[in-house]
Amino acid sequence: MALAATLAGILVALLAVYAAGPWRDGYRVAEHHGEHRGTAEASAGGSAGGDSAPQGGIPGETRITPALLAPVEGNPTGPAPTDAGVQAALTPLLADPIFGGTGKVAVSVVDVASGRVLYSVDAGRAATPASTTKITTAVAALASLGVDHRITTRVVAGADPGTIVLVGGGDPTLTALDGSQYAGQYAPARLDQLAAATAASLRRNGVTGVKLTYDVSLYSGPVSHPIGANENIAPVVPLMADEGRVTAKTVEAPSQRLTDPAGNAAQQFAQALAQQGIAVNGKPAAGQAPAGAAELGAVQSPPLTSVVEQMLTASDNDIAEALIRQIALAKGQPASFEGGTAAVREVLTGLGVDLGAMDLKDGSGLNRNDRLPPAVLTRVLALAASADHPTLRPALTGMPIAGFTGTLQERFDETASRDAAGLVRAKTGSLTGVSTLAGIVRDKDGRLLAFAFLADRIPTSNNAENAREPLDAMAATLAGCGCGTPGT
Repeated sequence: MALAATLAGILVALLAVYAAGPWRDGYRVAEHHGEHRGTAEASAGGSAGGDSAPQGGIPGETRITPALLAPVEGNPTGPAPTDAGVQAALTPLLADPIFGGTGKVAVSVVDVASGRVLYSVDAGRAATPASTTKITTAVAALASLGVDHRITTRVVAGADPGTIVLVGGGDPTLTALDGSQYAGQYAPARLDQLAAATAASLRRNGVTGVKLTYDVSLYSGPVSHPIGANENIAPVVPLMADEGRVTAKTVEAPSQRLTDPAGNAAQQFAQALAQQGIAVNGKPAAGQAPAGAAELGAVQSPPLTSVVEQMLTASDNDIAEALIRQIALAKGQPASFEGGTAAVREVLTGLGVDLGAMDLKDGSGLNRNDRLPPAVLTRVLALAASADHPTLRPALTGMPIAGFTGTLQERFDETASRDAAGLVRAKTGSLTGVSTLAGIVRDKDGRLLAFAFLADRIPTSNNAENAREPLDAMAATLAGCGCGTPGT
């Protein structure tokens, strides 16, 4: 039955322009609370053939590969739902006791093609969004920086003879590994490549030994996120390798973080220079690059489209905080939590989004003081899906696909939601007492709907993780309901 529903959804959407799926599988499922539920091997290839169901799917079931699932644009193929139809479908689900009773979930559902609000329950309320905040970060980054934007890490000549400066540019993908952990689908900037380029420049000038300093002056404001020391985010500095992880074998699972990721990255760079035959005298020290210094080497991050998709699919907090600082720099704001969130507001307002009671404190959603009405999320999602803004599309294609990728890989596997596996793209959010889901889905008539469900008043006696299933059921209800008339 689930397979039939999935295939039917695909056939309905054949008239649409299909967007490629996220760039990598096996993303972590847990968010923010530190739990790591494991990873699974799911195909994200371009084939439409049948692959075995990934972990979290239905055992033994053949599924369509996610690259052709959950289209994010295209003309609607059927009638728009009615307000009464959507209300009749969703209202009973909001009474689930897991949420703490009726009135605990702020909801917005919008027909993307027309922009018409179909269903609204406290949609203007300043709710706690958790990681659905990353949707606003993604759209603001794409709009202000451009899809081809890359972040550069440089080495320049120091003010003193024999001194070089490693300059942090804020690249959250920089790695001290060989890049193989990205399975060939993502090419991060590598410290060993930067060392090779720098060593070549030094040798051309007859230099075989240097003193190394590192420059982290790009950012301002607090280095530590208000959440404090946490395995879901490193100190926010413009220079780090492998997101400041103590055990840097992957950049996916929660991990203990270094207290000085910039100093550690500089030390790793010094070791890479030594492997290139350039001796580094003494321990790397913090410093500042002189204005107009000659560049000795540089490496660049992947294009912004890839970085945004990684942030959304894996719910990567380090990337999110780096991106709001890139937005701040583009808008002439300080590269800090405060400057970044002010810049996001400026960009979204410039796109015509009514921000209402939105009051963000970070780019990741880790801050419990973040406030984001669901109506703002559906406006931003509809904007990203509109034909007028094709460069915003990675904010949709990067969202996890239900039952296949990212933080939704092990969800949409219950009776009430499994028929929507592959048909929903959505960003998840989890904090203590908070569980959120916002994204897009095509209903059975082919209409593309944007939705935001923010359950941020879950009683302490209930486990917020248990709210994921009823939230999935709500999205699945939209997928399975034409909602032209109540009860259909």
